[in-house]
Amino acid sequence: MKTHLNLATRDLAKSVAFYRTLLDAEPAKSLDDYALFITEDPGLELALDRDLAAKPGRSAHFGVVVESVEAVDAAIARLQAAGVPVDIEREETCCYAKQTKVWAADPDGRRWEVYTVLEDTETRNEGGATCCSGADPHADECCAV
Repeated sequence: MKTHLNLATRDLAKSVAFYRTLLDAEPAKSLDDYALFITEDPGLELALDRDLAAKPGRSAHFGVVVESVEAVDAAIARLQAAGVPVDIEREETCCYAKQTKVWAADPDGRRWEVYTVLEDTETRNEGGATCCSGADPHADECCAV
């Protein structure tokens, strides 16, 4: 079983470059107005459609769950090597789980997180975690009540 997402993008070439880095995969199809990534880990079919009028919503974010901190670190290294700005959170409690994650935005502003859950918690967020506070750029997208 795989999840299928179809996202509109204003700049297909920049989006392909971003998702190539994020997913550590090459597109299975790459045309002038369409690209398709098919990955096994995570099980995903991601279609990108060029649409010059695309306006992604600001109330959602997307994520890739990985098995280890080392996998998060590998994503951080790939994104930084590609020049993608990242926000890194290590061992922060958010959404009732202690997590290590990296945030990055695609060329259309969609927020993506690559994360691993270290342990479940009884509290929504603790300490310096900003995922649910007004100080964080993705605060309204995570842990919305």
